[in-house]
Amino acid sequence: MAKSGKPQILLTNDDGIRSDGLWAAAEALSKLGFVTVAAPREQHSGAGRSMPHASDGRLREEEVTIHGVTWKVYAVGGSPAQTVQHGILELMDGPPDLVVAGINRGENLTVSITISGTVGAALEGAAFGIPAMAVSLEMPKEHQWGDTSADFSTAAYYTAHFARILLEGETFPDVDVLKVDVPTDATLETPWRLTRLSRSQYYVPVSPEREHFDQSVRVDFEIRLDEKMLEVDSDVYAVRIAREVSVTPLSLDMTARVDFGDLESRLRAYDTGA
Repeated sequence: MAKSGKPQILLTNDDGIRSDGLWAAAEALSKLGFVTVAAPREQHSGAGRSMPHASDGRLREEEVTIHGVTWKVYAVGGSPAQTVQHGILELMDGPPDLVVAGINRGENLTVSITISGTVGAALEGAAFGIPAMAVSLEMPKEHQWGDTSADFSTAAYYTAHFARILLEGETFPDVDVLKVDVPTDATLETPWRLTRLSRSQYYVPVSPEREHFDQSVRVDFEIRLDEKMLEVDSDVYAVRIAREVSVTPLSLDMTARVDFGDLESRLRAYDTGA
């Protein structure tokens, strides 16, 4: 596949190199440009934007055949964010025009997105100054890590739709990543809406059951949906209640958007001698 003249796209995920969502995105994005696929060698859900020292950083070239087309891909011994670093610094001839993370098995919603390896990978791409997207498909919790088949066609359509906009050079102030979440029953006619991160509980940690402290257990989570507590302009409301595609603009700048004058005066009121 010739690279000359085509937009360069780096595609990754946090579900691992063999994820069906990754390949749905690869097919959709290949119509827009040359897609370099680099993904973690193993499942890395929940890795956030982490840079584990234990990662070996090995790059393994593989071939994957999807619908009769053979792709050269790279399995990376590292987290999703580390994979983006390897992709940009080692695997591509120059900085890509777009970084896409996904399509994730399971929605990434609320302020808990800092846990998401999908979002973490997109944020890492954005930190290089590259337009980035994180795309996820709503899915029951029990299917998010399994080998169950899923229909990624609509999520792939919206991946390509927003990727095309970013590749055309559109820039938006204070927007470093577009987070796109697609309901499982969405179709090509399903509308999308701009949303904010919900502050309502959604992914709720569950106390582990153990008989003694040195027993190996993990803190699990459950999904809780309280419609009465949901903000109508939130990502959770769009996906779970309105059944629409949620598009949330994210910024690398996590500084609170508050009135600094007011905040400083209130904080300084506690200074010694104030």
